[in-house]
Amino acid sequence: MNTIAVHPRTSQVIRTEAELRALIGEPAPLTCAKISDRLNAMTRLFIERSPFVCIATSDPSGSCDLSPRGDPAGFVRILDERTLLVPERPGNRLADSLRNMLANPHVGLLFVVPGVTDTFRVNGRATITVDRELLAPCAVEGKVPQLGILVDIAEAYTQCSKAFLRSRLWDPRLHVDPASMPTGGEVHRAIQGEQFDAEEYDRERSERYRRRVGFY
Repeated sequence: MNTIAVHPRTSQVIRTEAELRALIGEPAPLTCAKISDRLNAMTRLFIERSPFVCIATSDPSGSCDLSPRGDPAGFVRILDERTLLVPERPGNRLADSLRNMLANPHVGLLFVVPGVTDTFRVNGRATITVDRELLAPCAVEGKVPQLGILVDIAEAYTQCSKAFLRSRLWDPRLHVDPASMPTGGEVHRAIQGEQFDAEEYDRERSERYRRRVGFY
C-alpha cells in the first residue's frame, strides 16, 4: 500500500518504483553482480584499512538514525568472511543505534578509507555482545570495550567514487577552517538561549578531549 503523501511544498513527487525506474532506468548487470553475501580477499581490505564507519539503524516505526564510529584503522574486526565485530566505545549514552538494534536488528554500514574515493557498504543483522573473549582484541589504550556489535553480513559491495569525486572531499584546498564553524557550545546556546555559557562548555570539553577522558 502506498503511504507517501503529497509534500506540502510540491505535488510533483515520485510515488512508485515504476515511476522511479521510468526516470532513472535500471542498474547495469555488472553493478548488480558486485553485490555479495560475504567478504573476499579484495573487499576485506576496505575494512582492514578503514578508521571510520557510519552505522545506519532504524526503530520499528521506521525512524532512522545514522551514527559514526572511529578508531585506529582496522578497528572493525573481521571474525570470518560473513561476520564483523564493531567495538562500542564510550559515547553520550543516548544509545540511539544500540536501542534501535534491540528493536530492529537490520543495519547498514559505510566504510571510508582516507584518501580513497571508493567506499564499502555492508548490510546485515546486528547483535549486541558482551563476550569478553571476543572483545579483548578490541582493546585500545589498555581498555576493553564493554559492548560490541556483531554484524552478520547479508550484502557487501563497493560504492563507486562519484560522490567523493563530486564533493572533492579529500582535496586539502577545500578543507574548511574549523574556526569558521560554530563550536559545540555555540550550538547549545542557539538551542537553549543566551543564558547558556558556551565558552565554559567549550573550555571544559576541550580539556576533557585533551586528557582523552571517555575516549576508551
